[in-house]
Amino acid sequence: MTDLSVAVPIYNEEESIPLLCEKLHEALEPLGKSYEIVLVDDGSKDRSWSVMCDMAKKYPHLKLVRFRRNFGQTAAMAAGINESTGAVVVTMDADLQNDPKDIPAVLAKLEETDETGRKWDVVSGWRKNRKDALVSRKIPSMLANRLIGKMTGVRLHDYGCSLKAYRREIISQVHLYGELHRFVPALCRLAGGSVTEMPVDHHARAFGTSKYGISRTFRVVLDLLLVKFLMTYSTRPIQIFGKIGLWFGFAAAFLFGVVFCEGLWNTCGGAPWFGSGETATILAKRPFWIVTPLMFLGFAMQFIVLGLLAELQTRTYHETQGKQIYSIKEVVESPAG
Repeated sequence: MTDLSVAVPIYNEEESIPLLCEKLHEALEPLGKSYEIVLVDDGSKDRSWSVMCDMAKKYPHLKLVRFRRNFGQTAAMAAGINESTGAVVVTMDADLQNDPKDIPAVLAKLEETDETGRKWDVVSGWRKNRKDALVSRKIPSMLANRLIGKMTGVRLHDYGCSLKAYRREIISQVHLYGELHRFVPALCRLAGGSVTEMPVDHHARAFGTSKYGISRTFRVVLDLLLVKFLMTYSTRPIQIFGKIGLWFGFAAAFLFGVVFCEGLWNTCGGAPWFGSGETATILAKRPFWIVTPLMFLGFAMQFIVLGLLAELQTRTYHETQGKQIYSIKEVVESPAG
């Protein structure tokens, strides 16, 4: 195992790659650590792979990974992490908007301790002075960061910054798919890791245009719902499906109660509660007041049964694979005698 791995997803970045490799080696050589740089070609359509191979002949410590087609940034990020061997994994973008010179500071932050005396497991970069368009990038990002922080409970200024550092024992417990690379700090918190952030430099894009843009917003929102579910209900799904079922059950009971009370009132000689004159009919003869509570009752039963089935599946998942619902950081025993 090396001391440090830097994982970089690449998609159509032929112009940035030479300067990226140069700056990474300039930043990493003085650290005095064993390191590797894992470049993942996410099915680029330009000369990125050819340029990467040229750089491997020029620079040491390079490991190149090439996808058969474009799988997306999350897949490229996951491959970079999985193919690396470092005790610490740093991720960043290839477009040089993240500055490799910040890596030593991020690693130093990783060695600091929180209020409990634990070293940080995750350090997330914060592009405090972001060099992007205000309307198309900054404002949507600010709103997204607040929403993600509120829903996950892990409040960071900048979830979208790719410059992050992870300890291997934490990031190895996180499985990425969809657009989940944006939520890795929250998923690391779910695995029991401690998360902090620090300001890092951000530069205007020097070459090309953004490859992973705002067009993925809807998928990100859906993945955020998934992350919220994983962080809150992954080991107790009955708590969410059961609650929804109970609310439908209460609504059905309320409507049935109104119909019953009005029918009892009418039996005792009272007038219908709704309508007047020729339009006055008891609720029991109105389809809405019979069909709707029956429909709500059906929904209630479906959600409760769904919750029970999800509970069975959750237990099967953990018990058959020997998975635990907790993550131990360390175990300390007092010396014998």
